[in-house]
Amino acid sequence: MHTLTDQQPHPPLRRKPVQQRSADRLARILDACAEVLDETGYEGLSTRAVAQRAGVPIGSVYRFFSNKRAMADALAHRNLDVYIERVQEQVDADRLGVDPPLDWRRAIDIVLDVYIGMKQDMPGFALLDFSVPSPTERDGGANHLVAQRLCDLLAGPLGRAPDAELQRTFLIGVEAADALLQLAFRTTPAGDQLIIRETKELLRAYLARILD
Repeated sequence: MHTLTDQQPHPPLRRKPVQQRSADRLARILDACAEVLDETGYEGLSTRAVAQRAGVPIGSVYRFFSNKRAMADALAHRNLDVYIERVQEQVDADRLGVDPPLDWRRAIDIVLDVYIGMKQDMPGFALLDFSVPSPTERDGGANHLVAQRLCDLLAGPLGRAPDAELQRTFLIGVEAADALLQLAFRTTPAGDQLIIRETKELLRAYLARILD
């Protein structure tokens, strides 16, 4: 049986940047990818359009990515890294100088509010958060990875061991929140506040059985 910890990120890069100049160029390409996504959607995304927006030769894009799907996958991986970093920052700020475990209800607010803020404000994130858009379904593997990383991040502050029960709990919570927040942002681009509120209430009711 596979556990959440068996799922590991594999950024789809043809070549990893070694020098800072190369890393900066990769970041510029991904920034441009996010901007083009906002303007054209995934169907209109192309390596040529991204190269033009980034101000780099098309060969620079192909140096890192074989096609637009690989480029979008890399942007999704970067989005997850940024998300986890922002959750970590909020958790650290909440616990500054405090020893007791983080209240799990506060943890829910942090996890959801950071995501909602990125959905509203971060270029490209409204269309592509942690997986490449699919006309039929979302990538379940992305939710496994999100749940794994949140479990690894929050288990300690919550005063829990990242065991199989907590991993399963995080996965169910992420799957439920994903479905409901997708509904909230389909209803209105800014996110339906009533659906967001109900999402928090649903997660609190579920997690109270395990974390209280």
